[in-house]
Amino acid sequence: MEYPVLSSVFYQREDVVQISKDLLGKYLVTEFDGQLTAGKIVETEAYRGPDDKACHAWNNRFTDRTRVMYETGGVAYVYLCYGMHHLFNVVTGPKGMAHAVLIRAIEPIQNVEIMQLRRNMTALKPQLTAGPGAMSQALGIKTAFNGMNLMDLASPIRIEDRGEVVDESDILTGPRVGVESAGECALWPWRFVVKGSVWASKFRK
Repeated sequence: MEYPVLSSVFYQREDVVQISKDLLGKYLVTEFDGQLTAGKIVETEAYRGPDDKACHAWNNRFTDRTRVMYETGGVAYVYLCYGMHHLFNVVTGPKGMAHAVLIRAIEPIQNVEIMQLRRNMTALKPQLTAGPGAMSQALGIKTAFNGMNLMDLASPIRIEDRGEVVDESDILTGPRVGVESAGECALWPWRFVVKGSVWASKFRK
């Protein structure tokens, strides 16, 4: 069954915090070398340039790495963390706005065995896709896909709407992970987790 991908109307809104919440319950799908994998998004974080000190584009920083963040919303921003973890973000907002949502965890749904092979895991447990580095590895996402159009049905990375809506009352909010150096911005409650999901990374308020 084919599902609609999220459209430009979804991605190009100005409120990155709302988009972060709205991405919960959507399905992140990859298809590389004929191998399709998919999972339901259960954890996100919002990053807003230029006023968010935790954002790579804080203070209108424009570099080779952040360049893609200034593109029109609906493309992938994939960067390398600690030289080993490929982190997958969704660029949002109108062109030049430099907002992005980090996808931190999914609930594995389709072809879980492929994800386990990529992660060298034999047992099915939350560590398979909890945390942005683990999630990207399980789905086969690498920095080579930086800038990819997520709105194309033929794209090897896309986000689908399968008709599920996560109610506001079922969303936990808290500070983002690993941004302690961002001053007062480190306390902003811009991490969003589906309440009760065992597939999200450990939640702290």
